[in-house]
Amino acid sequence: MKERAGKYVKQPAGYSAFIPNPLPPNPPIQFDDELHLLLSEADRSLARLDGIATVLPNPELFIGMYVKKEALLSSQIEGTQASLEGVLEFEADLTPKDNIDDVKEVVNYIKALNYGIAKLNELPMSLRLIKEIHKVLVEGTRGSNKTPGEFRKTQNWIGLRGASLNEATFVPPPPDIVLANMGDLEKVLYEHENIPQLVKIALIHAQFETIHPFLDGNGRVGRLLITFYLFCKKILSRPVLYLSFYLKKHRNEYYDLLMKVRTDGLWEDWIKFFLKGVIETSVESAKTAKEIIVLKDRLIEELYRNSISSIYAVKLVSFLFEMPVIDTKTVEEKFNIHKDTANELVNRFEQIGILKEITGKQRYKKYLFKEYVDIIKRGTEL
Repeated sequence: MKERAGKYVKQPAGYSAFIPNPLPPNPPIQFDDELHLLLSEADRSLARLDGIATVLPNPELFIGMYVKKEALLSSQIEGTQASLEGVLEFEADLTPKDNIDDVKEVVNYIKALNYGIAKLNELPMSLRLIKEIHKVLVEGTRGSNKTPGEFRKTQNWIGLRGASLNEATFVPPPPDIVLANMGDLEKVLYEHENIPQLVKIALIHAQFETIHPFLDGNGRVGRLLITFYLFCKKILSRPVLYLSFYLKKHRNEYYDLLMKVRTDGLWEDWIKFFLKGVIETSVESAKTAKEIIVLKDRLIEELYRNSISSIYAVKLVSFLFEMPVIDTKTVEEKFNIHKDTANELVNRFEQIGILKEITGKQRYKKYLFKEYVDIIKRGTEL
Protein backbone atom coordinates (compact mmCIF):
# COMPACT_ATOMS: atom_id res chain seq x y z
CA MET A 1 0.00 0.00 0.00
CA LYS A 2 2.92 2.37 0.65
CA GLU A 3 3.55 2.89 -3.09
CA ARG A 4 -0.15 2.96 -3.99
CA ALA A 5 -0.01 6.67 -4.91
CA GLY A 6 3.55 6.64 -6.28
CA LYS A 7 7.12 6.58 -5.05
CA TYR A 8 10.19 8.72 -4.54
CA VAL A 9 12.86 8.38 -7.23
CA LYS A 10 16.38 9.76 -6.89
CA GLN A 11 17.18 12.38 -9.53
CA PRO A 12 20.55 13.01 -11.28
CA ALA A 13 21.03 16.15 -9.16
CA GLY A 14 20.94 14.02 -6.00
CA TYR A 15 17.52 14.82 -4.53
CA SER A 16 14.50 12.48 -4.59
CA ALA A 17 11.27 13.56 -6.31
CA PHE A 18 7.86 11.93 -6.01
CA ILE A 19 6.60 10.16 -9.14
CA PRO A 20 2.80 9.70 -8.91
CA ASN A 21 1.00 6.64 -10.22
CA PRO A 22 -1.85 7.40 -12.64
CA LEU A 23 -5.39 7.47 -11.25
CA PRO A 24 -7.49 5.63 -10.22
CA PRO A 25 -5.64 4.07 -7.28
CA ASN A 26 -4.58 0.44 -7.39
CA PRO A 27 -5.74 -1.46 -5.41
CA PRO A 28 -9.10 0.31 -5.90
CA ILE A 29 -10.79 2.49 -3.29
CA GLN A 30 -12.33 0.40 -0.52
CA PHE A 31 -15.90 1.55 0.07
CA ASP A 32 -16.54 0.64 3.71
CA ASP A 33 -19.75 1.54 5.57
CA GLU A 34 -18.40 4.92 6.70
CA LEU A 35 -17.41 5.94 3.18
CA HIS A 36 -20.80 4.86 1.77
CA LEU A 37 -22.63 6.88 4.44
CA LEU A 38 -20.47 9.97 3.93
CA LEU A 39 -20.91 9.80 0.15
CA SER A 40 -24.68 9.50 0.48
CA GLU A 41 -24.89 12.43 2.94
CA ALA A 42 -22.57 14.58 0.79
CA ASP A 43 -24.75 13.97 -2.29
CA ARG A 44 -27.90 14.89 -0.35
CA SER A 45 -26.29 18.00 1.17
CA LEU A 46 -25.16 19.27 -2.24
CA ALA A 47 -28.62 18.66 -3.74
CA ARG A 48 -30.28 20.61 -0.90
CA LEU A 49 -27.83 23.48 -1.32
CA ASP A 50 -28.38 23.62 -5.07
CA GLY A 51 -32.13 23.70 -4.51
CA ILE A 52 -31.94 26.56 -1.99
CA ALA A 53 -29.69 28.58 -4.32
CA THR A 54 -32.43 28.58 -6.96
CA VAL A 55 -35.03 30.25 -4.68
CA LEU A 56 -32.85 33.14 -3.52
CA PRO A 57 -34.07 36.70 -4.22
CA ASN A 58 -31.46 37.02 -6.94
CA PRO A 59 -29.20 33.95 -7.15
CA GLU A 60 -26.56 35.62 -9.32
CA LEU A 61 -25.98 38.42 -6.81
CA PHE A 62 -25.70 35.99 -3.93
CA ILE A 63 -23.26 33.87 -5.94
CA GLY A 64 -21.14 36.93 -6.65
CA MET A 65 -20.59 37.38 -2.90
CA TYR A 66 -20.00 33.65 -2.43
CA VAL A 67 -17.29 33.79 -5.09
CA LYS A 68 -15.62 36.58 -3.10
CA LYS A 69 -15.82 34.44 0.03
CA GLU A 70 -14.26 31.39 -1.66
CA ALA A 71 -11.54 33.62 -3.13
CA LEU A 72 -10.74 35.04 0.30
CA LEU A 73 -10.69 31.68 2.06
CA SER A 74 -8.63 29.91 -0.59
CA SER A 75 -6.12 32.77 -0.63
CA GLN A 76 -5.99 32.83 3.19
CA ILE A 77 -5.01 29.13 3.20
CA GLU A 78 -1.88 30.23 1.33
CA GLY A 79 -1.17 32.98 3.88
CA THR A 80 -2.81 35.96 2.18
CA GLN A 81 -3.97 38.51 4.77
CA ALA A 82 -6.97 40.17 3.13
CA SER A 83 -10.52 40.74 4.42
CA LEU A 84 -13.90 40.86 2.72
CA GLU A 85 -14.19 44.56 3.59
CA GLY A 86 -10.76 45.16 1.99
CA VAL A 87 -11.86 43.50 -1.25
CA LEU A 88 -15.15 45.44 -1.30
CA GLU A 89 -13.30 48.72 -0.63
CA PHE A 90 -10.92 47.96 -3.52
CA GLU A 91 -13.84 47.24 -5.85
CA ALA A 92 -15.48 50.49 -4.75
CA ASP A 93 -12.32 52.47 -5.69
CA LEU A 94 -11.44 53.11 -2.07
CA THR A 95 -7.95 52.55 -0.67
CA PRO A 96 -8.29 49.29 1.29
CA LYS A 97 -6.92 49.04 4.83
CA ASP A 98 -5.42 45.65 3.89
CA ASN A 99 -2.15 45.05 2.04
CA ILE A 100 -2.90 45.95 -1.59
CA ASP A 101 -0.90 42.99 -2.96
CA ASP A 102 -2.98 40.59 -0.86
CA VAL A 103 -6.21 42.21 -2.03
CA LYS A 104 -5.11 41.95 -5.69
CA GLU A 105 -4.49 38.22 -5.26
CA VAL A 106 -8.06 37.76 -4.00
CA VAL A 107 -9.48 39.92 -6.80
CA ASN A 108 -7.57 37.81 -9.35
CA TYR A 109 -9.00 34.64 -7.81
CA ILE A 110 -12.50 36.09 -8.30
CA LYS A 111 -11.64 36.85 -11.94
CA ALA A 112 -10.24 33.34 -12.44
CA LEU A 113 -13.33 31.67 -10.98
CA ASN A 114 -15.70 33.80 -13.05
CA TYR A 115 -13.55 33.26 -16.15
CA GLY A 116 -13.57 29.49 -15.69
CA ILE A 117 -17.34 29.27 -15.13
CA ALA A 118 -17.98 31.37 -18.25
CA LYS A 119 -15.60 29.22 -20.34
CA LEU A 120 -17.19 25.96 -19.12
CA ASN A 121 -20.44 27.03 -20.76
CA GLU A 122 -18.71 26.63 -24.13
CA LEU A 123 -15.65 24.40 -23.54
CA PRO A 124 -14.96 21.16 -21.65
CA MET A 125 -12.46 21.03 -18.80
CA SER A 126 -9.00 20.60 -20.28
CA LEU A 127 -5.32 21.32 -19.71
CA ARG A 128 -5.70 24.37 -21.95
CA LEU A 129 -8.46 25.76 -19.72
CA ILE A 130 -6.48 25.00 -16.54
CA LYS A 131 -3.52 26.96 -17.94
CA GLU A 132 -5.76 29.87 -18.97
CA ILE A 133 -7.27 29.99 -15.47
CA HIS A 134 -3.79 29.98 -13.92
CA LYS A 135 -2.79 32.91 -16.11
CA VAL A 136 -5.80 34.95 -14.95
CA LEU A 137 -5.07 33.97 -11.34
CA VAL A 138 -1.45 35.12 -11.09
CA GLU A 139 -1.00 37.87 -13.70
CA GLY A 140 -0.22 41.22 -12.13
CA THR A 141 0.36 39.71 -8.67
CA ARG A 142 3.46 38.55 -6.79
CA GLY A 143 3.46 35.33 -8.86
CA SER A 144 3.45 37.15 -12.21
CA ASN A 145 7.16 36.47 -12.77
CA LYS A 146 6.58 32.71 -12.46
CA THR A 147 5.43 31.86 -16.00
CA PRO A 148 1.67 32.50 -15.72
CA GLY A 149 -0.38 30.01 -17.74
CA GLU A 150 2.54 27.62 -18.33
CA PHE A 151 3.46 24.33 -16.71
CA ARG A 152 6.77 24.57 -14.93
CA LYS A 153 10.08 23.87 -16.65
CA THR A 154 12.07 23.75 -13.41
CA GLN A 155 11.88 21.77 -10.19
CA ASN A 156 9.75 23.18 -7.37
CA TRP A 157 9.30 21.98 -3.81
CA ILE A 158 7.21 22.46 -0.68
CA GLY A 159 8.77 23.30 2.67
CA LEU A 160 9.21 25.88 5.37
CA ARG A 161 9.88 29.42 4.19
CA GLY A 162 13.49 29.61 3.01
CA ALA A 163 13.96 25.82 2.95
CA SER A 164 16.28 24.50 0.23
CA LEU A 165 15.41 21.63 -2.11
CA ASN A 166 17.28 19.21 0.14
CA GLU A 167 15.32 20.43 3.20
CA ALA A 168 11.91 20.20 1.47
CA THR A 169 8.87 18.58 3.07
CA PHE A 170 7.76 17.36 -0.35
CA VAL A 171 9.35 17.40 -3.82
CA PRO A 172 6.82 17.02 -6.68
CA PRO A 173 7.70 15.19 -9.93
CA PRO A 174 10.56 16.55 -12.04
CA PRO A 175 9.60 19.05 -14.77
CA ASP A 176 10.22 16.67 -17.69
CA ILE A 177 7.26 14.45 -16.70
CA VAL A 178 4.81 17.15 -15.58
CA LEU A 179 3.04 17.33 -18.96
CA ALA A 180 2.63 13.54 -19.08
CA ASN A 181 1.32 13.52 -15.51
CA MET A 182 -1.17 16.27 -16.33
CA GLY A 183 -2.19 14.45 -19.53
CA ASP A 184 -3.03 11.38 -17.42
CA LEU A 185 -5.02 13.61 -15.05
CA GLU A 186 -6.96 15.17 -17.94
CA LYS A 187 -8.07 11.70 -19.09
CA VAL A 188 -9.46 10.94 -15.64
CA LEU A 189 -11.87 13.89 -16.00
CA TYR A 190 -13.73 11.95 -18.72
CA GLU A 191 -12.99 8.30 -17.94
CA HIS A 192 -13.77 5.93 -15.05
CA GLU A 193 -17.43 6.94 -14.89
CA ASN A 194 -18.01 4.07 -12.45
CA ILE A 195 -16.28 6.15 -9.75
CA PRO A 196 -18.76 8.42 -7.87
CA GLN A 197 -18.23 12.03 -8.96
CA LEU A 198 -17.44 13.38 -5.49
CA VAL A 199 -14.86 10.64 -4.94
CA LYS A 200 -13.40 11.38 -8.36
CA ILE A 201 -12.90 15.09 -7.72
CA ALA A 202 -11.33 14.25 -4.34
CA LEU A 203 -8.84 12.05 -6.22
CA ILE A 204 -8.25 14.71 -8.90
CA HIS A 205 -7.63 17.49 -6.36
CA ALA A 206 -5.10 15.41 -4.42
CA GLN A 207 -3.34 14.30 -7.62
CA PHE A 208 -3.14 17.87 -8.92
CA GLU A 209 -1.57 19.05 -5.66
CA THR A 210 0.92 16.16 -5.87
CA ILE A 211 1.94 17.02 -9.45
CA HIS A 212 2.17 20.72 -8.50
CA PRO A 213 2.38 21.67 -12.20
CA PHE A 214 2.90 25.43 -11.80
CA LEU A 215 5.64 27.45 -10.12
CA ASP A 216 3.05 29.37 -8.11
CA GLY A 217 -0.68 29.18 -7.35
CA ASN A 218 -1.05 25.37 -7.26
CA GLY A 219 -3.14 25.30 -4.08
CA ARG A 220 -5.56 27.92 -5.38
CA VAL A 221 -5.89 26.35 -8.86
CA GLY A 222 -6.39 22.93 -7.26
CA ARG A 223 -9.27 24.27 -5.18
CA LEU A 224 -10.76 26.06 -8.19
CA LEU A 225 -10.81 22.71 -9.99
CA ILE A 226 -13.23 21.36 -7.36
CA THR A 227 -15.77 24.10 -8.15
CA PHE A 228 -15.28 23.79 -11.92
CA TYR A 229 -15.65 20.00 -11.88
CA LEU A 230 -18.89 20.07 -9.86
CA PHE A 231 -20.23 22.77 -12.19
CA CYS A 232 -19.25 21.10 -15.47
CA LYS A 233 -20.68 17.74 -14.30
CA LYS A 234 -23.93 19.56 -13.42
CA ILE A 235 -23.72 18.41 -9.80
CA LEU A 236 -24.14 22.10 -8.97
CA SER A 237 -26.09 24.42 -11.27
CA ARG A 238 -24.29 27.39 -9.69
CA PRO A 239 -20.88 27.70 -7.96
CA VAL A 240 -22.19 27.94 -4.39
CA LEU A 241 -19.91 25.44 -2.61
CA TYR A 242 -16.99 27.19 -0.94
CA LEU A 243 -14.98 24.19 0.27
CA SER A 244 -12.09 26.44 1.30
CA PHE A 245 -14.19 27.35 4.38
CA TYR A 246 -13.61 23.80 5.65
CA LEU A 247 -10.08 23.40 4.31
CA LYS A 248 -8.95 26.63 6.03
CA LYS A 249 -10.51 25.55 9.32
CA HIS A 250 -8.72 22.17 9.13
CA ARG A 251 -5.63 23.37 7.27
CA ASN A 252 -3.09 21.18 9.10
CA GLU A 253 -5.20 18.04 8.68
CA TYR A 254 -5.75 18.95 5.01
CA TYR A 255 -2.00 19.07 4.32
CA ASP A 256 -1.25 16.03 6.52
CA LEU A 257 -3.78 13.83 4.71
CA LEU A 258 -2.47 14.86 1.28
CA MET A 259 1.00 13.81 2.47
CA LYS A 260 -0.30 10.51 3.84
CA VAL A 261 -1.78 9.71 0.44
CA ARG A 262 1.72 10.10 -1.04
CA THR A 263 3.70 8.36 1.68
CA ASP A 264 1.25 5.66 2.82
CA GLY A 265 -1.33 5.37 0.05
CA LEU A 266 -4.16 6.37 2.43
CA TRP A 267 -6.60 7.46 -0.26
CA GLU A 268 -9.66 6.43 1.77
CA ASP A 269 -8.73 8.69 4.72
CA TRP A 270 -8.35 11.66 2.38
CA ILE A 271 -11.67 10.95 0.60
CA LYS A 272 -13.54 10.71 3.91
CA PHE A 273 -12.06 14.02 5.03
CA PHE A 274 -13.03 15.59 1.68
CA LEU A 275 -16.63 14.31 1.89
CA LYS A 276 -16.98 15.60 5.45
CA GLY A 277 -15.92 18.98 4.06
CA VAL A 278 -18.57 18.84 1.33
CA ILE A 279 -21.24 18.06 3.96
CA GLU A 280 -20.15 20.74 6.45
CA THR A 281 -19.72 23.41 3.79
CA SER A 282 -23.05 22.60 2.10
CA VAL A 283 -24.88 22.90 5.43
CA GLU A 284 -23.15 26.22 6.21
CA SER A 285 -23.85 27.57 2.69
CA ALA A 286 -27.53 26.58 2.91
CA LYS A 287 -27.83 28.21 6.34
CA THR A 288 -26.29 31.42 4.95
CA ALA A 289 -28.67 31.39 1.97
CA LYS A 290 -31.69 31.10 4.27
CA GLU A 291 -30.39 33.95 6.46
CA ILE A 292 -30.13 36.16 3.37
CA ILE A 293 -33.71 35.38 2.34
CA VAL A 294 -34.88 36.31 5.87
CA LEU A 295 -32.73 39.48 5.88
CA LYS A 296 -34.22 40.76 2.63
CA ASP A 297 -37.80 40.16 3.85
CA ARG A 298 -37.02 41.90 7.15
CA LEU A 299 -35.54 44.95 5.40
CA ILE A 300 -38.65 45.37 3.25
CA GLU A 301 -40.78 45.28 6.44
CA GLU A 302 -38.39 47.81 8.01
CA LEU A 303 -38.99 50.20 5.11
CA TYR A 304 -42.75 50.07 5.56
CA ARG A 305 -42.45 50.38 9.35
CA ASN A 306 -40.45 53.59 8.83
CA SER A 307 -42.81 54.89 6.11
CA ILE A 308 -40.14 54.56 3.40
CA SER A 309 -42.37 53.14 0.73
CA SER A 310 -41.14 54.50 -2.60
CA ILE A 311 -40.43 52.02 -5.39
CA TYR A 312 -36.81 53.23 -5.38
CA ALA A 313 -36.40 52.27 -1.72
CA VAL A 314 -37.50 48.69 -2.48
CA LYS A 315 -35.21 48.61 -5.51
CA LEU A 316 -32.30 49.91 -3.43
CA VAL A 317 -32.70 47.02 -0.96
CA SER A 318 -32.31 44.57 -3.86
CA PHE A 319 -29.40 46.55 -5.32
CA LEU A 320 -27.49 46.39 -2.02
CA PHE A 321 -27.29 42.60 -2.32
CA GLU A 322 -25.55 43.21 -5.65
CA MET A 323 -23.32 46.08 -4.52
CA PRO A 324 -22.91 46.23 -0.73
CA VAL A 325 -20.63 49.31 -0.90
CA ILE A 326 -22.33 52.28 -2.57
CA ASP A 327 -22.38 56.06 -2.83
CA THR A 328 -25.21 58.41 -3.69
CA LYS A 329 -23.94 58.99 -7.24
CA THR A 330 -24.19 55.25 -7.95
CA VAL A 331 -27.79 55.24 -6.67
CA GLU A 332 -28.60 58.34 -8.74
CA GLU A 333 -27.25 56.70 -11.92
CA LYS A 334 -28.62 53.22 -11.23
CA PHE A 335 -32.23 54.41 -10.80
CA ASN A 336 -32.00 57.50 -13.03
CA ILE A 337 -33.20 59.78 -10.24
CA HIS A 338 -32.28 63.32 -9.16
CA LYS A 339 -29.25 63.58 -6.87
CA ASP A 340 -31.37 65.11 -4.08
CA THR A 341 -33.70 62.08 -4.20
CA ALA A 342 -30.69 59.74 -4.14
CA ASN A 343 -29.18 61.65 -1.19
CA GLU A 344 -32.42 61.53 0.77
CA LEU A 345 -32.84 57.81 0.09
CA VAL A 346 -29.31 56.93 1.19
CA ASN A 347 -29.60 59.16 4.28
CA ARG A 348 -32.83 57.45 5.32
CA PHE A 349 -31.18 54.01 4.87
CA GLU A 350 -28.34 55.21 7.09
CA GLN A 351 -30.73 56.57 9.73
CA ILE A 352 -32.58 53.26 10.13
CA GLY A 353 -29.31 51.29 10.22
CA ILE A 354 -29.34 49.52 6.85
CA LEU A 355 -26.26 51.44 5.66
CA LYS A 356 -23.15 52.51 7.54
CA GLU A 357 -20.89 55.35 6.34
CA ILE A 358 -17.30 54.06 6.08
CA THR A 359 -15.10 56.92 4.83
CA GLY A 360 -15.54 59.44 7.66
CA LYS A 361 -15.52 62.21 5.04
CA GLN A 362 -17.94 65.09 4.56
CA ARG A 363 -17.90 64.65 0.77
CA TYR A 364 -17.64 61.60 -1.51
CA LYS A 365 -19.04 59.35 1.21
CA LYS A 366 -19.30 55.58 0.76
CA TYR A 367 -21.75 53.36 2.60
CA LEU A 368 -21.55 49.69 3.60
CA PHE A 369 -24.46 47.22 3.79
CA LYS A 370 -22.87 45.85 6.96
CA GLU A 371 -25.46 43.28 8.06
CA TYR A 372 -25.22 41.44 4.74
CA VAL A 373 -21.42 41.59 4.66
CA ASP A 374 -21.28 40.25 8.24
CA ILE A 375 -23.31 37.18 7.21
CA ILE A 376 -21.16 36.46 4.16
CA LYS A 377 -17.80 37.02 5.84
CA ARG A 378 -18.24 34.36 8.54
CA GLY A 379 -15.15 32.16 8.52
CA THR A 380 -13.00 34.71 6.66
CA GLU A 381 -11.97 36.63 9.78
CA LEU A 382 -8.20 36.95 10.08
